[in-house]
Order: sequence, then C-alpha cells, then structure tokens
Amino acid sequence: MNQALLDIIESEQYRKDAANFAVGDTVRVHTKVVEGDNERIQIFSGVVIGRRGHGLNEMFTVRRISYGEGVERVFPLHSPRVDKVEVERKGSVRRAKLTYLRKRLGKGATLVKEKEASAAPAAASPTTAGAVAEPQAK
Repeated sequence: MNQALLDIIESEQYRKDAANFAVGDTVRVHTKVVEGDNERIQIFSGVVIGRRGHGLNEMFTVRRISYGEGVERVFPLHSPRVDKVEVERKGSVRRAKLTYLRKRLGKGATLVKEKEASAAPAAASPTTAGAVAEPQAK
C-alpha cells in the first residue's frame, strides 16, 4: 500500500483530545468495560512508568499498588476503549522508563518527586520596599 494512503486512514483514527501527560505523572485512566449488554466506565489510577511507540501504535504503562501487590496495565493511547486520561499530579523524573519502581515497596513504590511550580511570585518590588515609613525622631 502507498504510505500516503495509510497516513490518511490512520489520521481518522487518532484521538481528538490530546493527552497531555508524561512519564512520572499520576493519572486516572477511564476505560470502557462491556459486561453483557451493559457498558460502564472503570477507572485505573497510578503512575505512568513508560510510553512507547508512535502514531496509532503509541502505548503507555500505568502502575499502582493494589492490596500490597504491584499491578501494571498497558493502554493504547488512541484506543476507543480509553475514554479519557486525567492527570492527578505532575511528576518530575529523569528517566524515560521508571522500571526501578517495580523493586520498591510501600510508599516508595508510588513516590515520584512532584514537579515544582515554574513561576515563583516575585519578591517585593523596589517601589513597595522604599514605601516603608521610617520612625520619626523626637
């Protein structure tokens, strides 16, 4: 097949709402689950430990601790079964894959350093600093 034709077909399958999350973020993934003739939304929350692939084949792995046992799920990013991805907390990491979290126990298994606010409020400006009233001499 022609690559341009494949690109046109794939472009119709992409997710309309862009998923703005990165490795290290704590997310809630809303997935559609079919039980008999009913369909409901099930939420899986945890830390994103990796992303791989590109285009329609992009996948991300979410890990959480459930009843003392580590549980990982791999979700296709552009799947119609994934309803939405909510970011609970932004994480600051220095790795593309956080496989070292698998060896950790307890709170350390979910602990990822939280991203700090980039713009700190400015200190007192020079105009307000000079406006302090000086004590008067008697």
